[in-house]
Amino acid sequence: MNSLLDALPPRIQARLDALAAISADANAITRLYLTPEQARANALVMGWMREAGMTARVDAAGNVIGRIEGEIPGAPALVIGSHLDTVRDAGRYDGPLGVVVGIACVEVLVRERARLPFAVEVVGFADEEGTRFNATLIGSRAFAGTFDHDKLDCQDRDGVTIAEALRAAGLDPARFHEAARSPAGIIAYLELHIEQGPALERADLPVGLVTAISGATRLAVTVEGVAGHAGTVAMEGRRDALAGAAACILAVEARCRGEAGLVGTVGSLDAAPGATNVIPGRVGFSLDLRAPDDAQRQAALADIEAAWRTIAAMRGLGLTWRAVHDAPSVPCDPVLAERIAGAIAAEGHPVFRLPSGAGHDGMAVVALAPVAMIFVRCRGGISHNPAEFASLDDIEAGTRVLLRTLRDLAAEGTPGE
Repeated sequence: MNSLLDALPPRIQARLDALAAISADANAITRLYLTPEQARANALVMGWMREAGMTARVDAAGNVIGRIEGEIPGAPALVIGSHLDTVRDAGRYDGPLGVVVGIACVEVLVRERARLPFAVEVVGFADEEGTRFNATLIGSRAFAGTFDHDKLDCQDRDGVTIAEALRAAGLDPARFHEAARSPAGIIAYLELHIEQGPALERADLPVGLVTAISGATRLAVTVEGVAGHAGTVAMEGRRDALAGAAACILAVEARCRGEAGLVGTVGSLDAAPGATNVIPGRVGFSLDLRAPDDAQRQAALADIEAAWRTIAAMRGLGLTWRAVHDAPSVPCDPVLAERIAGAIAAEGHPVFRLPSGAGHDGMAVVALAPVAMIFVRCRGGISHNPAEFASLDDIEAGTRVLLRTLRDLAAEGTPGE
């Protein structure tokens, strides 16, 4: 077996560990968009890209881009990407694994002097998580040319806008649009990512083929009741906003349980006035609803909203909500998916197909080109958590599948032709 390929998994892990050491927090991994920590991570990744034989640069949005030319300089590129930013107190695999594995695969192709009918680019997107500015996919939307430039006024919790942060990072917000790529220059997008769920572990498989990235609807919900003394207001006739919110939350769970692919989560809850001896008069909560099929998600949302209205009417409560995020599902390209399926089978693994409940940069890049994804098993399905873990054997399996896919696509010619 290729000695360089055999040596890659521990090198990949060492690079993931090096990135994990770049953090705003001493005892946790926190690396946010347009921070000094991100600048250090970008510099480190660009060094690895150049070691692999690529040119490397940072674009106008802060994305890191490495490139090797194909047989014809300037040819359209097949892009391998993922993100380098993190949530707060993150794991070390979510995002960086796909970037580091992409670099490793390019290194093998360069060492083999592979003849490619297309260029290959590896992109480390600057912001996928949306942790700092509460606006997801900033880096990949800028890359795809779909970023809403009005959002450059979005502020972080310290009141710093994206535009101000760009200037502080040495970038010019007036040139942010220059990060946008032309569809003519991108032929396909591939991403390798940890699953962030337990399906592969339950199936006892190291890798899987993603069928679609689930669409998501997020609501900010407000329940209005009447605050009162906890000791003097009888239980009969109370207009308790928190009790009503609890019923609404249980309605979400009841609707989403037992339907494959559909998930609903209430992740935040805020009761006012928030005193032990006061009946809550106002409650705000969030809803995150996801499904790989948009019709399925929309049907579930309609049912949940109808249940909420019934609950509010029965309890004498006011109820309002507003959408804060709505993204359609992104089916993976069937042609690219079958190439990945062939690579998985050729590497000796059953082809296990599954949707992604988590969002990924491919949701933005699909505006430029067809997308496809490879999942790598993660222990316990745990992610966005310091306990996030992928074994060297599973990382090797994913790397081999991605590399074989690249070789097969190169042998066949330009994807989609």
